[in-house]
Amino acid sequence: MERSFEPGRTFANELDFQMQLDAWFDERANTRMHKTLRARPIDRLIEERNVMTALGASVPDTDRRWVLRVPPDPYLRFDTCDYSLDPRLVGRRVEARVTDREVLAVALDTGEIACQHARSFAKHRTITMLEHARTLKADRGGREDVEPAVEIRPLARYDGLIA
Repeated sequence: MERSFEPGRTFANELDFQMQLDAWFDERANTRMHKTLRARPIDRLIEERNVMTALGASVPDTDRRWVLRVPPDPYLRFDTCDYSLDPRLVGRRVEARVTDREVLAVALDTGEIACQHARSFAKHRTITMLEHARTLKADRGGREDVEPAVEIRPLARYDGLIA
């Protein structure tokens, strides 16, 4: 799939990806003759569906859940992405819940929502809510923009040390 389907394609979102993938399977991947099976995958799928049993009435819970304490740098990491948490909850415990569509965290003691983000499947992203960024900047007093004071020495001083 990475070498045959994805190169040269663009996707608007995960639903567009799924629609293009389904069309690709119907048009190309399932219609070719497989060397080791000596059959087309679409024909094998029809045989498999005849012997498969129906799914159960209830869908299993596939959400990932865990409890964490909000760190001083209020972000939680899931699958290489960092999601902002409410900075006012630093030091308190929250329950994080990740579904296939969203990342949600709730404070255990009060039930406050610590974050609610759309889940990102891109790698190494930092997703920050605007309210969280504003609160964090206000708490830090805007110190992020201030340049540290650095002493600038005249070059003659170094020339004197070398000579």
